[in-house]
Amino acid sequence: MDVLSDSASPLYEKVKDFVLGNIGSGKWARNTRLPSENELVSALGVSRMTVHRALRELTSEGHLRRIQGVGTFVAPPKPQSTLIEISNIATEIRGRGSRHRAEVVVLERIERPTPQLLLAFEFASARPVDHSVIIHFENDLPVQLEERYVNPALVAGYVDQDFRTTATYEYLQNATPLTEVEHLISARPAGAQEARLLHIQPGDSCLVLDRKTWSGPLVATVNIFTYVGSRYTLGSRYRPNSR
Repeated sequence: MDVLSDSASPLYEKVKDFVLGNIGSGKWARNTRLPSENELVSALGVSRMTVHRALRELTSEGHLRRIQGVGTFVAPPKPQSTLIEISNIATEIRGRGSRHRAEVVVLERIERPTPQLLLAFEFASARPVDHSVIIHFENDLPVQLEERYVNPALVAGYVDQDFRTTATYEYLQNATPLTEVEHLISARPAGAQEARLLHIQPGDSCLVLDRKTWSGPLVATVNIFTYVGSRYTLGSRYRPNSR
């Protein structure tokens, strides 16, 4: 049945209004997967080209998130943190007028992740993840140890990149839409490996940022950023929302 015949607007605008109406009413909550394009064509009595244009424009406007090979989802509010934002450490360092250098310690695919990793990625069954360990230097002094675990179903070609010249941040931003972020910050003593890579003593104080990101309903990355406590601070300046 054609449910859009009572409007004089262009057909793709009618489809957009239909989708936004379902989102606004709460029928389609955030991260809900939309019906397929074929299902919308049958339900709304319009062409697939019309549905495709409507979904493409709603995605561009930030109302939807489309994940290739998975489907189209209602986008949650844009991620925002009043404590710390996602940023590119290379840009931060250069912005201070310092020299940035990255050293790749590990870049690999883990075919059989640990149960803890499978749980962190919310995988229902065993599947591989990509893994990197990178040291970031400011004026030849190591300031951050970046460890990432990446979902290869969402991020193609991760282990084939040269992250000495391309920042992992930039590659991930371009590879998959980011819809949700979780940050946890703690102070921890450096273990033997962290101390060796960061040129500090075991037991020295470090700031550790645990970050988990989602693309739609799927976990995209699980990350651990270790900063030398005496060389780095974490924080932000922001204006509280007024009511």
